[in-house]
Amino acid sequence: MSMIFGIQGQLLEVTVVSCNKLKDTEWISRQDPYVCLEYGSSKFRTRTCTDGGKNPTFQEKFVFTLIEGLREINVVVWNSNTLTYDDFIGSGKIQLQKVLSMGYDDTAWPIQTKTGRHAGEVRLIMHYANAHKPATSYAPSAPPYAAQQPHTPMYSAPPPHVASYPPAAAYQTPYPAYPPHSAAYPPTPYPPPQPTAYPPPQSSAYPPAYPPPSAYPPVSYPPPSHDYSYPPGPYPGTYPPRPY
Repeated sequence: MSMIFGIQGQLLEVTVVSCNKLKDTEWISRQDPYVCLEYGSSKFRTRTCTDGGKNPTFQEKFVFTLIEGLREINVVVWNSNTLTYDDFIGSGKIQLQKVLSMGYDDTAWPIQTKTGRHAGEVRLIMHYANAHKPATSYAPSAPPYAAQQPHTPMYSAPPPHVASYPPAAAYQTPYPAYPPHSAAYPPTPYPPPQPTAYPPPQSSAYPPAYPPPSAYPPVSYPPPSHDYSYPPGPYPGTYPPRPY
């Protein structure tokens, strides 16, 4: 790793974004975490995230004046209490080599308890504007030429056409062509068929199957001579008297 010099008095921006999976120091209610940063004699403290619990969010930016030879920031996370002393959650060290060389660092840094147990993470985003980034050089895609050379085509004229098959005239028909129909076969001794003429149909060749209705005489029937009504009874309109 190359040594970084000339940072004395330069400014470093540090943004405390959030904490993740913090150790919970409360038994009943949710804890109220806050973060403290210390670099040399500079000390900063974030606001208290009330009821932040294990995953508080801060989004607070601080500016540090860099010191030559000092390459780390101390971070401590506390739980704010009202009636008693604040509870210690965890602490850790933030390394500055990456941000001083690249100019940017976005990392979640682990913190530990006093006994060395994992106590969560603190996410910081750091910016350093005076980082010495390596210059990016691009090689030319083609070597330079002193003078533009004229373009010479590969062929001054199109190549002659070489036929892959002999011309059609080289082939001869293996069989003679068939002669015309009249010369190949003798004439037929049978005369050509003559069309048969049929007489036109006669409309009066057959008599009508039934005579017209006027050919039959009218039929008359005599009126009925019998009276089919019932004779009147012996007692019209009354019943016969009883025998007693």
